[in-house]
Amino acid sequence: MTTNIHGKTKKQPDLFDTGYAEMHCDGASSGNPGNSGIGVVINISEKDAGFLGTKESHRISEYIGLATNNVAEYSALLRGLETARSLGIRKINIFLDSELLVKQINGIYKVKHSNLIPLWTKAKSILKDFDHYIVKHVPRELNKEADSLAARAAKIGRE
Repeated sequence: MTTNIHGKTKKQPDLFDTGYAEMHCDGASSGNPGNSGIGVVINISEKDAGFLGTKESHRISEYIGLATNNVAEYSALLRGLETARSLGIRKINIFLDSELLVKQINGIYKVKHSNLIPLWTKAKSILKDFDHYIVKHVPRELNKEADSLAARAAKIGRE
């Protein structure tokens, strides 16, 4: 709050009222391990996109080489988080169709596989950079676009 010359208070624009996004992530592996890809969809409101000086929608589809499905899922989350952070997003709702990954990130399941521990640690570290986040499981049919982007990227390795 600030006081103007007439003694009235008015709310200062709060930078934390902006910078909100929704992100869908998915990883795909053709074999386990196999050729793998990631898919990320980040949607930002028109107002927030204008404030952040970016477009409203960002899509990532990348081949990541040979990996297990769980490594691909974590890789998609990490790539999405790094992109969201670089865009200046401060609050993010993250939707994943990997129930295992969601429960690990939310602290319900312990990460036991040694190859996932560094990925989990990095994800938790990046999440600390956000003012607010939610990581939520969604059925595959509600994650179709990220799934399609990941599957397309994994296919590159098979060609």
